Amino acid sequence: MISPAFAQAAGQASVQSGLMSFLPFVLILGVFYFLILRPQMKRQKDHKNMIQALQKGDEVLTSGGVLGKISQCGDVYLTLEVAHKGDSPVEILVQRHAITGLLPPNTIKDLR
Repeated sequence: MISPAFAQAAGQASVQSGLMSFLPFVLILGVFYFLILRPQMKRQKDHKNMIQALQKGDEVLTSGGVLGKISQCGDVYLTLEVAHKGDSPVEILVQRHAITGLLPPNTIKDLR
């Protein structure tokens, strides 16, 4: 017959091996969080702060690759001065969220 002490030891080992089988999944989730999710959330937060801080006179890059200087700011839309035709500026209306980057001052040398 099997002694009761021997049967108990075998039961504890199976519980411990069950917990060890979940360890790779926990490690994969941890790596996924730190390498993918966390940096993406940081980029989203930085983009949101940049969009909120836009003001008249800033030089920006749109998601379509258009460079321009902000001439008017609204809550949802911005008016960008992209060129000059004669003495009048050529302006386009873009959504705030279409702005992908803020350029350093005087990057666009001359729009005329």
